Amino acid sequence: MNKEPLRHGPHHDSEFHHHHSHAATSAHPGEHHLLAIEDLSVGFEMYEPDASYFSAGKIIAPVVHDLNLSVHKGEVLALVGASGSGKTVLADAIMGFWQPNEIVSGTIWFDGERLDAGRIQALRGNGLSMVPQSVSNLDPLMPIGRQVIGAPRGATRRERRASLEERRPRMRSLFAQYGLGADVECMYPHELSGGMLRRVLLLCALMDDPRLIIADEPTPGLDLDLALRAIGDLRRFADAGGGVLLITHDIELALRCADRVAIFHAGTVVEETSTASFASPDRLDHSFSKALWHALPEHDFFNSPDISSKRR
Repeated sequence: MNKEPLRHGPHHDSEFHHHHSHAATSAHPGEHHLLAIEDLSVGFEMYEPDASYFSAGKIIAPVVHDLNLSVHKGEVLALVGASGSGKTVLADAIMGFWQPNEIVSGTIWFDGERLDAGRIQALRGNGLSMVPQSVSNLDPLMPIGRQVIGAPRGATRRERRASLEERRPRMRSLFAQYGLGADVECMYPHELSGGMLRRVLLLCALMDDPRLIIADEPTPGLDLDLALRAIGDLRRFADAGGGVLLITHDIELALRCADRVAIFHAGTVVEETSTASFASPDRLDHSFSKALWHALPEHDFFNSPDISSKRR
């Protein structure tokens, strides 16, 4: 495995390169991105669905193909695509959550280092964290504090107990920073509101001081005020120097908080650009991106033929 830093070469931060344009704040310390995905394809090996039981051969059902994506330090990149389009499959592929019948190809670089399966596993919880889509990922029978602290570490009972105590101050600091009272530590998930549960999921990701957070649909079921608050938490993390890949179907929400937007359509990213480009369809390159602009409420839900012709 090549462990040398990925160098994209000297360039101005405003230049179009590596399949994307930039926001005003995009920067490339060390001449590389925090996350760079190149030519990623994900498919699932399965039996032919229409063949008879005894004669069915195996096929590869593609979900993601030839995808390129980059996240800079200090920014929120929103990956916007329809529900059920394969965005979660992409998130799981980046995190290394692969199914036995899953076939993944392409290259993933993290902070200049090319990753293999073993390195991705080592980075989970040690630089790379994920905020999952559903609050059902929280254990209903375990107090919130124990879930945020995480599994104890160590070979003996004493070492494991010591590891929990070492992590407790950071947990309490995060509780205070993100507006959760000390009493939440002893509460159970059913005792918290939906907005508080979303915040707990974020704190679980923040416990290990990550450099990149992948947030997979972090706002479903929340009203606008709570959704903006949840996104504001991610914005705060990015403003402190981290990177965020926000996966969402809500382009309006994405445009409120993200520095750049990647439009996910038909299994790949068709355009990756600054949110400022959505000020006018003339500043967008791909026809599907232009169609999304026209479909926004403030643009009167214009019935664009580009959207209807590209629906699956």
